[in-house]
Amino acid sequence: MIERTRKPVHPGGIILRECIEPLNLSVKAFAEQLGVSRKTLSKIVNERGAVTPDMALRLSRRLGTTPQIWMNLQGRHDLWVAEHETDGWKAAVPKDKATPSPDA
Repeated sequence: MIERTRKPVHPGGIILRECIEPLNLSVKAFAEQLGVSRKTLSKIVNERGAVTPDMALRLSRRLGTTPQIWMNLQGRHDLWVAEHETDGWKAAVPKDKATPSPDA
């Protein structure tokens, strides 16, 4: 697998640049089309909130995409952030170094 050195784009940036701006909509107007509050959509497009499964379904319905696209974009972004901007996960013992349990 290829190691990504650059952070994947947050789906909120895609929503803003590829959906809201080309349609000349405000965040409020697009939020109304999605059936969510302006605050909810604003958090996502400002990359302070995540695309949830519910939001992925709303985006896919409004934009004619699949919900999987939005969930995959969010997942790639979140996993990269967890791997590169946190280190708590490194405390987990690697499989090849783990002591087998007595029940095994």
